[in-house]
Amino acid sequence: MIAALGACLLFAGSIICGHRASHLLGGASANFWRLVLATVLLGAWSYLGGVGLGGGGFSYFFISGVLGFGVGDVALYQALPRLGSRLTMLFTQCLAAPFGIIIERVWLGTRLSWLQILFIGVIMAGVALALAPQDSVKRNPREWRLGSVYGVLSALGGALGAVFSRRAFLAVREAHQFLDGANAAFQRILGGLLVGAVFLAFIRWQERAPGRAWLHDAGGEATAAASLHPWGWVAGNALAGPALGVSCMQWALSTTPTGIVLAIIALTPLAVIPLARLFEKERPTARSLWGSVVAVAGAVGLTLAP
Repeated sequence: MIAALGACLLFAGSIICGHRASHLLGGASANFWRLVLATVLLGAWSYLGGVGLGGGGFSYFFISGVLGFGVGDVALYQALPRLGSRLTMLFTQCLAAPFGIIIERVWLGTRLSWLQILFIGVIMAGVALALAPQDSVKRNPREWRLGSVYGVLSALGGALGAVFSRRAFLAVREAHQFLDGANAAFQRILGGLLVGAVFLAFIRWQERAPGRAWLHDAGGEATAAASLHPWGWVAGNALAGPALGVSCMQWALSTTPTGIVLAIIALTPLAVIPLARLFEKERPTARSLWGSVVAVAGAVGLTLAP
């Protein structure tokens, strides 16, 4: 639980940095370069004090990265400029937990108690209450629909990636080995970097085909002042998200079922609220505060549930 909570807090900082970076550089570019930076950091850790690409779970971790870092985060960084940080997190975090519970139950046979499922539902309800769209927020209908599709795809990719990580840790234990969260994050990020590079190359090819392009890199709205600092946002995103945040998440998944880990991480949007107020001038409403109370109560209940 401590590791999952740490991932939640780190992801909150990451999503704010990612939102700003995606507006300045474009979603695909921001995602790719934060993966490059995080790969360098995690690779240095893994090869200096870990196993590098060794261990019995590498193939599962790599697939986990393709699905989570790759498909999930590519979709996330296309949703961010279209929906904003809070609404994007509503899609990705609230849907990821139920997806993860179902997938892990079917594949790995993991059973949660009805009391655990109840408290997970309370968390999801609180987060949904806190971050539901407000009537005062005006959004382009086409961008809303496309962003929603990306949000659902991000949640599904994240859930599949988490379950594959759970299977990878089982393989590591079956081989009588040990792997820490940062080493697992490094093996995982390689698959995500591959998908991110392919997607960015595809976006660039599309943009060179005027009249035939149907997919563009949303964002790239840097002003003269803001363009001085885009790489600072990328660096903050890389450190808080795929480097430290995912390391904590992998640590949690090594001992705890996917549904519980993702439910705790679903509190991330609530941690985003004060940051969104500071950086994006989004004022929290009474509904968001009440939703936060409900979600935190669910998290406490989940922690105490047998």
